[in-house]
Amino acid sequence: QLLLVESGGGLVQPGGSLTLSCAASGFSYTYYAIGWFRQAPGKEREGVSCISSSGGFTRYVDSVKGRVTISRDNAKNTVYLQVNSLKPEDTAVYYCAARHFVSTDYCDNSGVDYWGKGTLVTVSS
Repeated sequence: QLLLVESGGGLVQPGGSLTLSCAASGFSYTYYAIGWFRQAPGKEREGVSCISSSGGFTRYVDSVKGRVTISRDNAKNTVYLQVNSLKPEDTAVYYCAARHFVSTDYCDNSGVDYWGKGTLVTVSS
């Protein structure tokens, strides 16, 4: 199994920044691409970003492109999501998830193998 634990959420003013972390432990962390998802109250969970197992390919949903950077440090078994210029509509519980893809240079935000429990980001004055 793979255990994923998110951290770094909190209360941030509009225009501020956060860096979320997804720490992984368990079987063959580098075997998996890692995705970030978010879910606002009353809304469905949506894919935000992902990074391939090699780290050589990343993907971003259009609504965050230019404000978000995903990266991974395989030596620390950790994936980061840096979010800049936060907007109130970014308020959500953010989840990381792991999925294996045949290509080490591909990922998307389709079905996942493992989920973290989430970390809450609140953007408000």
